[in-house]
Amino acid sequence: MPKRVLQGTVVSDKNDKTIVVKVERRFTHPLYKKTVRRTKNYKAHDAGNVHKVGDLVSIEECRPISKDKRWTVLGGDA
Repeated sequence: MPKRVLQGTVVSDKNDKTIVVKVERRFTHPLYKKTVRRTKNYKAHDAGNVHKVGDLVSIEECRPISKDKRWTVLGGDA
């Protein structure tokens, strides 16, 4: 089964080897037919501490690295 890949913006890089990525998804409301925006934060593993706040990154699903981290950074400008 392929791993999920999401794209988002780095909102925090304060933790060591960890970044927090805000991912926005858009969908049409089933009843009102209006486009709705929902955001969610994901903690991702950034081994080299290279990504900073505001960077656009792609994250990929992976094995659990810690209690909250289940994603790794693929790279920027994706």
